Amino acid sequence: MASIKVHLTFPEKLIKDPVIYNLGKQYNVVTNIRRANVDQKVGWVDLELTGTEEDMKEGIKYLESLEVEVDLIEGDIVES
Repeated sequence: MASIKVHLTFPEKLIKDPVIYNLGKQYNVVTNIRRANVDQKVGWVDLELTGTEEDMKEGIKYLESLEVEVDLIEGDIVES
C-alpha cells in the first residue's frame, strides 16, 4: 500500500457535500483527516490517503473534477 498527504481546498458549493466520504467509498482509499478548517464560504483539509497508487490517482482526478484544489504536502506517492 502507498500513502500520500494532500492539502484540499473546497469551493463554497461543496462545503456541505460528503466529498471525502465519497472519495473513500468510490476509489477504495483510506482517508485520514490530519487538519481541517471549514466555514460558510470555503474549507480546507490536510488529508492522508492510503491505497494503491492507481486508486489514489483516480481519486485525485475525481476531486479535481469537482473543482477541489489539490496540492501535495510532501513529495510524491510513497510506499509504506
